Amino acid sequence: MPSKAEEIILSAEIERNKAMSENELLDQIERYLNGEMNKQERAAFEALRSENPEVNGKVADHKQFVNTIKLYGERLELERRLDAIHDEIDIDALEDELRVHPSFIVRLWRNHHSKISVAASIAIFSVLITLFYTGYLTRNREMEQLRGRLDVLSQKVNGNPTLHSAVPPRPPVVNRGNFRGTGFAISVDGLIVTDYHVVRDADSVYVQSADGTSYKAKVIHIESTPDIAILKVTDQSFKPLAALPYSFKKAEADMGENVFTLGFPSDAFVLGPGFLTANSGYKGDSTSYQMSIPANPGNSGGPLFDNRGNIIGIVDAKQTNLAGTTFALKADYLLKAIQNIPSDSLNKPLNLNTRNVLANLGRPQQINKLRNYVFMIRVYQ
Repeated sequence: MPSKAEEIILSAEIERNKAMSENELLDQIERYLNGEMNKQERAAFEALRSENPEVNGKVADHKQFVNTIKLYGERLELERRLDAIHDEIDIDALEDELRVHPSFIVRLWRNHHSKISVAASIAIFSVLITLFYTGYLTRNREMEQLRGRLDVLSQKVNGNPTLHSAVPPRPPVVNRGNFRGTGFAISVDGLIVTDYHVVRDADSVYVQSADGTSYKAKVIHIESTPDIAILKVTDQSFKPLAALPYSFKKAEADMGENVFTLGFPSDAFVLGPGFLTANSGYKGDSTSYQMSIPANPGNSGGPLFDNRGNIIGIVDAKQTNLAGTTFALKADYLLKAIQNIPSDSLNKPLNLNTRNVLANLGRPQQINKLRNYVFMIRVYQ
């Protein structure tokens, strides 16, 4: 009879052999399911499956386990692809494209309906006078009716001074470029920054969004030395903007860095790509940059962006004697001017945006997000 120690050793040996047999069986199952057996091995293993229900059950369990792992892997891959597609979709740009914008005729009526009504009344009056005095209305009854209508209309026109004052005098012929500039939002509630020379000596100021809608504005702060003016939209129809997508970069940009501007050198919304050619401006001005972007006076007051969409300056297009060269006040000096806005001119404390959502976007996507934050400045004197 074996001793107690011998029984323990023998039991351990049996368990080891059993484990080895389990591992060998698992290896055979994997080879069988993967098609790695030759014809003889496969025939022998299938015979074993038919003779041994336990082996056959392990084959089925292992096959189900492998399929489960495969399905889990495919699910992870699908989730990864969906995440990648979601990251590529620009929700804000898509929303802006799907938004229904009013047509030109609708915008014209909204902005000038009172003047159009007066002009239409005067036109009708002129037509009736012409018909009457040219002899087209010859029958006595019709002539009497026409005279009555003309008398009533004449009394209304002559007795209402607001109709005369509503028709503006014909403006003198001027260079419209001297009365146009660009500005951009520094808050969601209608604070807009531009160059001071754009609004200097203005009787009235309007800002026009990229979709053509105009809003009345007023100048609430100026600093003539850095040439900065802060406007506040006062039009009741103005709706608050969404969160600003850009931030201000205080650090000085590097010469040779790619930059771009957005503005209104004409009635069109225009992109100006280029790069910084000097870290000083006109006649060595250390507060400004020089850049290789041609600009017209209408660009004055527009934002200057670096490649990641940070605002690094504000365009100053006064100096036009250097072809193909434009200057921009550096963002650090722009921020100082913004900080000097009197608190009694603001409805609430001004907190500039510090989050930039443009950094990882391509240029077309950046422009789509910026379009609603850059305005044409129209000045009337």
